[in-house]
Amino acid sequence: MAEGIPEVALVSGQKMPVVGFGTASNPMPPDQKVTIFLDAIEAGYRHFDTAMAYGTEQLLGRAVEEAIRRGLIKTRDELFITSKLWCTYAHHDLVLPAIKQTLSNLGLEYLDLYLIHWPIRLEHKEISFCFDKADILPFEMGPTWEAMEECQRLGLTKSIGVSNFTCKKLTQLLSLAQIPPAVNQVELNIGWQQKKLTTFCKEKGIVVCAWSPLGAYGAGWGSNMVMENPVVGQIAQARGKTKAQVALRWIHEQGVVIIVKSFNKERMRENLKIFDWELSEEDRRLICEIPQKRGSAENIFISSDGPFKTSKDLWDGEI
Repeated sequence: MAEGIPEVALVSGQKMPVVGFGTASNPMPPDQKVTIFLDAIEAGYRHFDTAMAYGTEQLLGRAVEEAIRRGLIKTRDELFITSKLWCTYAHHDLVLPAIKQTLSNLGLEYLDLYLIHWPIRLEHKEISFCFDKADILPFEMGPTWEAMEECQRLGLTKSIGVSNFTCKKLTQLLSLAQIPPAVNQVELNIGWQQKKLTTFCKEKGIVVCAWSPLGAYGAGWGSNMVMENPVVGQIAQARGKTKAQVALRWIHEQGVVIIVKSFNKERMRENLKIFDWELSEEDRRLICEIPQKRGSAENIFISSDGPFKTSKDLWDGEI
């Protein structure tokens, strides 16, 4: 158990802390980000989630090196570090170079978990969330996953998985995989509970990991559907907890791993205080009745000339 944080067993045999710290962020000075990651380690976080597309791999690597130097951790092995394959590298022959670049950025010999960031393939150009729609190519799941499996066999990552995959896409992947995905990281919160997907993944032995657990409130692209939800406010007041703690506790009770992100020291610690209490049956009933809506449609991947012509295509009707 990492600093009092429970762990979940992955199909690979690894143990993964059930709360991780997200590193995606709006532009801020690099030294400030390194300090924030060090604050998170000091607060007790041992699971960190980064990605090539976030531009934070090198900064997280610097923080890990500094944390060891300061004695906050003894070795890198005390941390669980996830990174992700960006869409411009979702080509069979580019997966291995991508993970090697990620490891170089982090200054590490291995990852704990490497995810396909999206079931999307782009022309191999610069990494950016802004790209020409003409660059969207059909996703070649088999060849890409085959290369991901090679990353694990070579010891470059201990586990492999996916992100933003639907039940239909997971079914397709499981039909061709020699090494099954250990994790599926998806948008999940009380406003988008993903009950069908979580049930499916549990049946298949895939751990679900939640991004946007608080609805990306205040992130510029998210919504207030979690943090300004009256049901959450009502439960928080009755329980003497913060609204974030109620929302995160609900996710934890679903058996889902949570990726939180707060750059405020006090909130960092508050977000870890969700393990010594439970929601009541009435709390759970009220939360389950909250109207559901996907917060992030990801229309950047929708193109009339591409493989996903509508949001329904991208999400296989899970919208």
